Amino acid sequence: MTEIRANTVLPARREAITLLTEDGLRLVGELALPAQAAPRATVICLHPLPTHGGMMDSHLYRKAANRLPALADIAVLRFNTRGTASESGRSEGTFDGGDAERLDVAAALAFAKARNLPNVWLVGWSFGTDLALRHGCPDEVEGAVLISPPLRFSAPTDLAAWAGTDKPLVCLVPEFDDYLRPAQARERFAAVPQARIEEFAGAKHLFVGYTEPVLDAIVATVAPDVEVPLPKAF
Repeated sequence: MTEIRANTVLPARREAITLLTEDGLRLVGELALPAQAAPRATVICLHPLPTHGGMMDSHLYRKAANRLPALADIAVLRFNTRGTASESGRSEGTFDGGDAERLDVAAALAFAKARNLPNVWLVGWSFGTDLALRHGCPDEVEGAVLISPPLRFSAPTDLAAWAGTDKPLVCLVPEFDDYLRPAQARERFAAVPQARIEEFAGAKHLFVGYTEPVLDAIVATVAPDVEVPLPKAF
């Protein structure tokens, strides 16, 4: 067995994909599937703010794609929203502050449906949590995991939409977040009865150094039959 390190890439079926939006844009993405087994769940990753360096290759999402298909039989779909560039490429269009990005989220969900990907969850991080809250509550979504939710681009009406469902909403909140700390998060998300706040002691907004507990929390939510913590070697 080999120790899993920050840059370890475990076996998976990886495919560069293109998402097509309703307004005619082509978005760069990747789908990572378990190498042999059928996926037990699917996570669609919505990345942090692109005007501040957020992208599909941001560290938590890159590591999720590198590890979760092998360690948890989870399919990982990540993509660059409109106007966003990363090592994987640049998506067409321009950043729209979370408004037109609704079409990007819809394109990812349509892709997952066309590929018959099972048990679809959204995993948002920072700006991506606002996209999940604003645009990610259609019937085909099982629930959402929100990493460092700032509640910056979303409104009380968006929380009300989630409150009107029984879809799980799990919020991973750093103790020293720049925007919304645990006590504030509990107050703001009280509007959603099923929302659960998980505090990460010592962590900051970007969760540097906390990859393993974040991935464990995602897996525990979307695939509760998988034992966590995940293996440290493969």
